[in-house]
Amino acid sequence: MQEEIFGPLLPIVTVEKIEDGFQVIRSKPKPLAAYLFTNNKELQEQFVQSVSAGGISINDTVLHVTVKDLPFGGVGESGIGAYHGKFSYETFSHKKGVLYRSFSGDADLRYPPYTQKKKMVLKALLSSNIFAAIWAFFGFSQDSS
Repeated sequence: MQEEIFGPLLPIVTVEKIEDGFQVIRSKPKPLAAYLFTNNKELQEQFVQSVSAGGISINDTVLHVTVKDLPFGGVGESGIGAYHGKFSYETFSHKKGVLYRSFSGDADLRYPPYTQKKKMVLKALLSSNIFAAIWAFFGFSQDSS
């Protein structure tokens, strides 16, 4: 049980309490899928809340892969992204932010060369001191009165 299992193997780990089993799962890299077989609703909810996995199935193993409205994919070392229907589209799409602006109203202050006056104005603006920025714009430092 040192690597992810892709085969007809079922490791069995004996624990004193079911919660200890949850801790065993959490102590390893996040699995692609996790399964719990029980009719105990409280235990089902506890499992879903405390185990992080790509997908979880209660009282079944492979069926969750066939449901197109459920995402299927890994988390952490077991993979990135989710697949099926809209989830595949979102996984393989890149949302690209684009900003358009004109040069109108652009301030020379933003661009080099950075003179002593520009540095004073920028420093005042970055300190959120509007009065110091106005003083600096007119060539005065706030210290010189």
